[in-house]
Amino acid sequence: MHDGGKILTGLAVFLVLALLPFWHNAVGGTAAAPQPKIVTQEKECVAPRETIRSTHMELLNTWRDTVVREGTRTYMDARGKTVNMSLTNTCLSCHPNKKEFCDACHNYLAVSPYCWQCHVEKKESA
Repeated sequence: MHDGGKILTGLAVFLVLALLPFWHNAVGGTAAAPQPKIVTQEKECVAPRETIRSTHMELLNTWRDTVVREGTRTYMDARGKTVNMSLTNTCLSCHPNKKEFCDACHNYLAVSPYCWQCHVEKKESA
């Protein structure tokens, strides 16, 4: 019953540790979000921009499963246009610089997609 000081000290330490990330964010401790370079003549992607930004990994996984398991290689995009289901031939034809496009966001978010375990990175054109 005489441990009030220890309890208050423990609560204070807990609150400091629990609120530290919020304080760090408030004082500007986060890096700016990347702005990937889009080098394409196309006006639209296979899906709306916000959809691609948030769910491109699901789309690519679906494409992979469909191509490998079913042998289907065509996809009808949001506009009704048929495109080839291919990371290297469809996606990277519009976004050819992996370092400036893919890696910029993946490094910022600290994710390591396993695409490049099977796919060969296209050589940058001079």
